[in-house]
Formats: sequence, structure tokens, C-alpha cells
Amino acid sequence: MKEQRNDQIYDVVIIGGGPAGLTAALYLARARHRVVIVEKEQFGGQIATTLDVVNYPGVEKTSGPELTETMRLQAENFGVEFLMAEAEELSLSGDIKTVKTSRGELSCFGVLLAAGANPRLAGFSGEETFRGHGVAYCATCDGEFFTGKEVFVIGGGFAAAEESVFLAKYASQVTILMRSDDFTCAKATADMARSHEKILILPNVEVEEVRGDSVLRYLRYRNLKTGEVTEYRAPAGETFGLFVFAGYEPATELVRGIAELDDQGYVLTDERQKTNVEGLYAAGDICVKSLRQVVTAVGEGALAATELEHYAAAMQRKTGIQPRPQGPKLPEERDSEEVHLSDGESLFTADMLKQLNAVFEKMQRSLILKLHLDNRPISAELRNYMEVLAALTEKLSVEVAEEGTDSSYPCVKICSEDGTETGLAFHGVPGGHEFTSFILGLYNAAGPGQAVEQEVREMIQTIKKPVEMKIMISLSCTMCPELVTAAQRIAAESEFVRAEVYDLNHFPDLKDRYQVMSVPCMVINDGEPVFGKKNIRQLLDMIGGL
Repeated sequence: MKEQRNDQIYDVVIIGGGPAGLTAALYLARARHRVVIVEKEQFGGQIATTLDVVNYPGVEKTSGPELTETMRLQAENFGVEFLMAEAEELSLSGDIKTVKTSRGELSCFGVLLAAGANPRLAGFSGEETFRGHGVAYCATCDGEFFTGKEVFVIGGGFAAAEESVFLAKYASQVTILMRSDDFTCAKATADMARSHEKILILPNVEVEEVRGDSVLRYLRYRNLKTGEVTEYRAPAGETFGLFVFAGYEPATELVRGIAELDDQGYVLTDERQKTNVEGLYAAGDICVKSLRQVVTAVGEGALAATELEHYAAAMQRKTGIQPRPQGPKLPEERDSEEVHLSDGESLFTADMLKQLNAVFEKMQRSLILKLHLDNRPISAELRNYMEVLAALTEKLSVEVAEEGTDSSYPCVKICSEDGTETGLAFHGVPGGHEFTSFILGLYNAAGPGQAVEQEVREMIQTIKKPVEMKIMISLSCTMCPELVTAAQRIAAESEFVRAEVYDLNHFPDLKDRYQVMSVPCMVINDGEPVFGKKNIRQLLDMIGGL
């Protein structure tokens, strides 16, 4: 059968952009297969929140973000495509499989599920009630909120030991509450917690309840061997933090009822990472395995990719369809050209410039970045940042309003060419994990914007009353961008909706007003704060219920 080139089909769609997915993508693209990674939050996975990585072979010491960004760049240089979207549904019958995402459908021969796992709730009384008001799950995102306060940690594994050491930088004392007799992680990691002067370890205990008013005031836990109950009450006028590191739940909702899972919901595979469904493979923390580490995820990703290479090649021969891969970048495309600030500090790398230019080319209308500044250094940083960004394209210009002392300054408001506000604004400097969401906000405001389903568009059009969303974030938070992007997409589509994003590091008054101790936090029309990531449908449901 004569082969036909096809630009509308992939050899493999990979769901999940952690180490397993990135490794598999690199192997497949290097073998000249067309592959796309679908990631709904952040490329890098759980390891991207780890500060120190010292046990990855061949790398003496690095950080999680640095390690996974190197993986991502390697994959990109071999021609891997990336799609920030949520995989919503799989159709795996027939030779051509379909992956329905929040940004459209993808056709392919094979699918690799590498979506990882999410933090597991501990299940004590009051956990859901005080989530974001003292109960937290990410030390990197929320540790700073507990500076000078006492902190408790639930868990006895690697995350509990490592994150307790991190939290000790902020807390007056860290108490680890573990159900087991001892740590279940590597001795070197456990010893770092054991030897820390600010960390107390209590084995064989289980948290039963937390209580409080707007924040935590009371904690009760029980010794599992003696039955002794301990009650902790925060000093008058004080609060404390409770961080939960009780393991993870596999992100297998997409294949529940399709692929075979174990009792805990992990995917069952054979020795080649193949599931019981033809054309569906799985790798990484989503699988049944005895060791959940980057090195095992990478190995499984490579093994799954090798098997998918054979599978995709067989499908090409059977169907006569040969997907057209992008191919590796040429050396001249990998240069290190940078745009520099006036003080010589690098702002945009060549890779970032390429992505920015791709967005700017698609923008249908010009925008004004209207700055409201005060006399703090952060205002000067914001102005410099926006001026450098605007210098990259004729579709952006900067206007500076008169300097003031408003408590919401500094901020950048995204306005149409005629000066009309679009409803999108960022208070602070949109760096870190919010850089991409800010650029997507520009794209959505200028049009055509990210694709949304017709049903979602119709839901947005039913909004006929003012809706103001305050979204409070941290630039280090990996869960914040999804909420920010969803809110901005709605605001860009509706004249009645505003999405104002605040970097809480520069707006402590908001943190105090809403008793925010976890991000992302959202307040709609000055109502009660809501915590955690939300997609566009969840936001619309909340708005519709007002």
C-alpha cells in the first residue's frame, strides 16, 4: 500500500508532561515519529516542585524545575509538539484513536497515559473546611504564609521528610505526625529531617480533627499504639499550619472503565508498559509500581516509547498513512540569543522569543498595556518588563497612568486599542509560572484566543450581570495558572466579567482580609474565598450559581 503523508494525525499522543511523558516523547521524536504531549497544568510533573534533586544518575545536583526543563527542551529540539490542554475523553476503538481535549480533538495511532498522580486527602475531620485557611498540600506554594508560625506535617514518606526541612525555613517549629514507626523513604532524606533543630518527629500518630474560625486554632491527634489523645491549641490570636503529604492518587479518571486498574486506581500494564487495551500504554506514577522516582518514570517512558515505535510503524503500514513529524531543530535554531533588560539581566531566551512571536503573529488586534504604578521597586520592575515585552511586537504598546498610592498598585491592565478595558489585569509582575498565562491572556483579549467549545461559549454569553473575580496566586505555584487562564478566557469573552490576578507576595492586605494561607485563592464579587484550581466549566458553574 502506498504511504500517504498526513498533517492531521499523530503517531502517538502522550497525556502528561512529566518525566515519563517527556522521555517517551524524546525517544519517539528521535525515531522520526510525530508526537504531541498534552499537559493541563505544567510540564515537569510532581518533580517540578522539588527544590533539590541529588539522586538522578549522572547529575550530581540539580532542581526539579531545571531537570524537567532540560528534558522538555531536549524533546522540543527533536520536534516534539506541546499542547496546554486537558484530555477529556478517549476513543480507542479502530486503527485511528481519538483524544478529545479542551482545545479540540487529536487523532493518532497510539496513546501513552503518563498523567501521574495528585496529592491524596488525609481524611480527618475539618480537612475540607480549612483547606486554604491553614490546611495545605504544597510547601513551595504555601510555606511562606506560615512564617514565624508553628507547622504540623502529616506523612512519613519522602515528601514529608523533604518538605518539612523546606518548611523549617519559615516556621518557628515543624512537627511531623506519621502513622508508621519510622520514615519510609531513603535514610539520607530522613536523616535531614531527624537532625534538623526545628523539626520534631512523632511516630504512630493519626490526626483526627482540626477546628477554628476563619483559620486553624485547634488540632487533635491520637497515638495509635497507646490510644493517648493530644490536643494542640494555637496561642491567643495566633494560628498554625497543617501540611498534608499523605501520598498520591493516580490520575486515571480518563481510563476508568476502559483500562484495567488495581484496587487503588493505578493502571495495570505488562512488562512492556502495555495496558489491556490495544494501542494504549501507560508509564510513570500512574502505574502499579514499587518505586515512584524520576529514574523509574524515565525508564518506563523509554520502554513505552520503544514499544509504541513498533506499534505506530505497524499502523503506518496497515493504513498507508504516515504522519508528518516536525523533525529536529537545526543547530542555528538552538542559539542562545536573548533580550536583555537595561541592567543586563536576561529576560527572554531564544526559546521564549520563538513562542512569543508565534502568539504575536496570531493576534488579530493591537492592545495597550496600561500601567498603574506606585513608588515601590516592584513598579519599576513591572514597567521595565512590559516595555521589553512591547518592544517585541507592534501589536503591543505601553501607557503609564499617573503614579498613585492605590493599594492595588502596581498593576497592568490590558486594554483595547481605543483604551477600553478588557477586564484582564495583573497586579505585580507576571513572571514565574504566570508568564504563560499572562501571554495567553493577551492572545485571548486580542483574538482569536484559545478555542472553546460552542457550549462553553454559549454559557459565557448568558452572563448578563457584573462578575469580578479576584484571583490570588504565588508565582511559584504550579496549580495557579489553570485557574488564571480559565478566568481570563471568560473575561476576554464577556463584557460583564473582570479577572484581576494578584501576586500575594506584594499584596499582604488581601492575604489578611481573606485569611489566605493557600493558593490559588479566588473571590467572586467579594464573596467567600474558594481555594484550588478550577477549569473553565467549573468557573462558569460557580458564576451561574451566584
